[in-house]
Amino acid sequence: MIVLVLRRLLTGFLQQIAILIGLVLGTLLALPLGKTDFGAIRHADLVGFPTPFHFGAPEFQIAAIISMCVVMLVCMTESTADILALGKIVERPADEATIAAGIRADALGSALSPVFNGFMASAFAQNIGLVAITKVRSRFVVAAAGGILVLLGLCPVLASVIALVPQPVLGGAGLVLFGTVAASGVKTLTEADLTDSDNLLIVAAALGVGIIPVVSTGFYDRFDPHLRIVLDSGISTGCLVAVALNLAFHHTGRRTPAAAPPDAVVPDAVVPGPRTGPAAAVAESR
Repeated sequence: MIVLVLRRLLTGFLQQIAILIGLVLGTLLALPLGKTDFGAIRHADLVGFPTPFHFGAPEFQIAAIISMCVVMLVCMTESTADILALGKIVERPADEATIAAGIRADALGSALSPVFNGFMASAFAQNIGLVAITKVRSRFVVAAAGGILVLLGLCPVLASVIALVPQPVLGGAGLVLFGTVAASGVKTLTEADLTDSDNLLIVAAALGVGIIPVVSTGFYDRFDPHLRIVLDSGISTGCLVAVALNLAFHHTGRRTPAAAPPDAVVPDAVVPGPRTGPAAAVAESR
């Protein structure tokens, strides 16, 4: 609510940082309610460096490798969707080369992150929504933000200050950011020919399957745990259904025009009659 009010009342630069101001004001409002914890700041070090392979040397097990490959497929699917949405927002549609470069960057980050005890990297839809709201599209700004994140990782005190933001405040800002991404997706769907019943069916099936893990979190509980890695991601299942149905309806076999229904009225053939008037006189003179 604070973010929406600020976006409506502020102008210029202040309007662009409405989300940041909303996070600060939300945190200040949470202070008297006891929703913030300063304990982490008191125990945080000023400077800290991550220890490579803190949890031990890497081990290579077939089951774990297969599972992580499946997880990477899920991450790449999500990253592809985020790259496409970002291309629409910045009015520079992402082509195959751009998508491939983005996935390679994710893969490189995922390979380096475990060395420093982190998780695999993935694109976050919140950042896409942030670009749409602030209208800041410069790559230099993104690079500077990455540098700030590195500094926060090397300075636990600063990271603890950022962590003071309560979860409800983050959730409130996230509603706006995720909603912006959803709106961008709807805008992309409007570019498809939804008057075609096949396209409409593909969209309906993909959305329906993609929403299942959200509305029913235990729907796939009886499936194999390795299979659930994919099924529990609505983005992955929806994408797989959309791609499979698109191949089945538009790229497999030859589609023949639909036959006219039996009761359709077919116009009679036009039979030329005798010509009259000036045109007939000219024809007879020849």
